[in-house]
Amino acid sequence: MEHIKLFAIGGLDEDGKNCFVVDINDQWIVIEAGIKYPDEQQLGVEVVIPDFKFLVEHAEKIKGIFITHAHDDVMGALPYLLKQKQIPVYTTPLTSLLIEDLVKKNDIKGIKINVIKRHGQVKLGSLVIRTFGLTQSIADGFGLAIETKHGYIVYTSEFLIDFDVKHQAFSCDISLFAEIGKRGVLALLTESVGADKEGFTSPRHRLSHELDVAFENARGRVIVSLYKQNLFRLMEVIDSAISHGRKVVFHNATQRRYIAHMETLGYYKLPLNSEIKLENYKHDDENVCIIVSSGGPNVFKVLSNIALKEDKYISLRESDTVIIASPSVPNTEVEAAAMENELYKEGVNVISFDHRKILSMHGSAEDIKMLLNLFKPKYYYPIKGQYRHMINNANLALNAGLRADRIIVLDNGQVSMIHDGELAKQTVQLSFEELFIDGMDTLDMGGQVLKDRESLASDGVLIAAVTVDFKTKAVIGGPDVQSRGVIYLKDADYLVKGVGQIFEETIESLVKQEKYENALARKEARDRIAKFVFKETSKRPVILPVIVEINLD
Repeated sequence: MEHIKLFAIGGLDEDGKNCFVVDINDQWIVIEAGIKYPDEQQLGVEVVIPDFKFLVEHAEKIKGIFITHAHDDVMGALPYLLKQKQIPVYTTPLTSLLIEDLVKKNDIKGIKINVIKRHGQVKLGSLVIRTFGLTQSIADGFGLAIETKHGYIVYTSEFLIDFDVKHQAFSCDISLFAEIGKRGVLALLTESVGADKEGFTSPRHRLSHELDVAFENARGRVIVSLYKQNLFRLMEVIDSAISHGRKVVFHNATQRRYIAHMETLGYYKLPLNSEIKLENYKHDDENVCIIVSSGGPNVFKVLSNIALKEDKYISLRESDTVIIASPSVPNTEVEAAAMENELYKEGVNVISFDHRKILSMHGSAEDIKMLLNLFKPKYYYPIKGQYRHMINNANLALNAGLRADRIIVLDNGQVSMIHDGELAKQTVQLSFEELFIDGMDTLDMGGQVLKDRESLASDGVLIAAVTVDFKTKAVIGGPDVQSRGVIYLKDADYLVKGVGQIFEETIESLVKQEKYENALARKEARDRIAKFVFKETSKRPVILPVIVEINLD
């Protein structure tokens, strides 16, 4: 008997936080461990990651974790998992170097990173995994084909079909798709982000022609914004700049290190004397291309700082041409618009490439159809993307001839089971939280800290303090009531008196019942005060009762 379970810890009906599990007879392959960026309502949150508790609890079943490429949405959360449990990591050369950078930054030691080939085979226990190259926006991307008795389970991650790739590290093993398809594919798991785009993505993902026109017409410096992990786009910018006689300046040291890794591996070579170090750049040098990059919404903050003259190295002048080649992605639209507004205020020439002009490097409708035609899966799982993307992906499969009962759209935690090659009619639902990470590496599971921040921002905070004689349990000082952002207390004396009275009555009631204890009294006071304040003001501020106990000896 062969029992297979497929489920996602994150990445379904969301942008990022990808983490998928393939369980074959209790032998687990984990694929990806990514972050996602917070939306504008998640105050003070830097990134959101999956809760890896379930994986840690079942670590003995995990044969390895495969990271298919070096993007934050698939590898950014890896340090948080490896801090809890050291699991063997399998990935390709470039991604392994970037993971090493990541674990060093997080001071994690003893991690085993197994470097594999894009086109090769890995044996883990009784499991055999074939790998194949994929064209993505970063080099060394790959997909997996896991052997089972009833055909392969294929995971493609991000991909697009491009027959004109110049660099081997970005190539796609299309011939291998057909070979695997002929041997039989039990299940195909394919990304959904571009499923709503008609046609093929290629060549609409290329920016070279537009860059050449921009460089040709530029009067002064050219400043280009990029996502730091889009190495395909970075190479386009560098090649175009050099072909127009401009030297490049890397504003982001991390992205410069990416190029260094590419050079180490022989994937790319920056021509001699084509670069000016940022610290050596002279502000009056016009014949340069300054590459500004970062991850997620941070790229817009960096450009905004430059526009606001808050950057250490670069300030704008009217002769500059600023090319925005980092179009906004979900949850970054506000930052992108604010940044562009500041650029226009400086009088520079702004050229913005959004997703309507240049497609991101995800498979569009025809790319997905070709994949379906080559792999010919028995069962199809649209993954990676918002729910609308997944449904669009499912409809593509339906229109391509797959039966509706063989197209499975899952939610995070929903377990799809295949027994001896046949899909079980029922699914099992697991419950997975997500964790919010702030600048202090604080983990907020369930979002209670986030809820408090939202309350503080919208309804303020109310603090009530009393002093209690520990021996007699009598209130001998206060209550003192202070508020910020709730209501102007000088105009609401009734509210101050009401809160103070409730606080005293709560303590007296617990003393009479011989149940008085500091923490319990504060909890009950908080609940009663919250109800009273909401009734009087229709607000739900953060309530902070304070009981200072004296005469403890």
